Amino acid sequence: MMGATPHIKCEESVAKIMYTVALALVPALVCAIYYFGLRALSLTVITVVSAMFTEAVIQKLRGLEITIWDGSALVTGLLLAFNVPPTLPYWMAAMGAIVAIFLGKQVFGGLGQNPFNPALVGRLFLSAAFPVAMTTWTRPFDGISQATPLALMKMQGVGTSYLDLIVGNVGGCLGETSTIALLVGAALLIYKRYIDWRIPAGYLGTVFILTWILGQDPIFHLLAGGLIIGAFFMATDLVTTPITKKGRWIYGIGAGVLLVLIRLYGAYPGGVSFSILLMNAISPLLNHYTRPRIFGEVKHHV
Repeated sequence: MMGATPHIKCEESVAKIMYTVALALVPALVCAIYYFGLRALSLTVITVVSAMFTEAVIQKLRGLEITIWDGSALVTGLLLAFNVPPTLPYWMAAMGAIVAIFLGKQVFGGLGQNPFNPALVGRLFLSAAFPVAMTTWTRPFDGISQATPLALMKMQGVGTSYLDLIVGNVGGCLGETSTIALLVGAALLIYKRYIDWRIPAGYLGTVFILTWILGQDPIFHLLAGGLIIGAFFMATDLVTTPITKKGRWIYGIGAGVLLVLIRLYGAYPGGVSFSILLMNAISPLLNHYTRPRIFGEVKHHV
């Protein structure tokens, strides 16, 4: 959404922001490779290459300038890889990346016009099309089948130590590997002001307070299930989030409420993807109703 002139100019560009986001994900990628081996790297390469290739083909077919080097498809591929199990077959990962770019981004017109986070669109497609492969989790290092910490807690009431959750020594998606590594990258993005702290603060704070009120372990819920990568890297997507400060608070808090409802009362032990996509859907509404009044404008009473 853009208002009337004058506009504020700055030295930032789409490419600079996207490559900084990719750089911020490198620590988590290194941890994923450490825990799950080179398969984590090859899976990431496949989703990134598939995303960039799909974007180039679609733009070529539409007669548009090919912009795959602006880094946006690279980030989509990276985030999608961080949302799949390390054992996912390569061809499924490639299909997820194709759907993410096509249905999540290009079908709406391309970067800046997509209402939903493309990586999460790809992830939900994979979950719907290949539910078994998308819920086959393995233990780090030895590859033995193991449920995620959230599934263990929901189905069997078995907890996981905070230390294992923090360092990432648990079964789960590649992006759940290390809270510390993700926070290092998140700190870079907040320092560069590429993400607004209000969204992760509202998201994480709401999850903490609600799970505590409902008798759950709030720290466990913060550390488990990809909430950290969701709060800092996906809920803060510049395109699909509100642009007003009040709207971002509501967006983050709403995502937190939805996450807790899904985790505690729904069928899915996770819920990060659903909570963010549902709040993506009402971002335009939040922008409309939280838009500040123009200086001198008189408030109209209904």
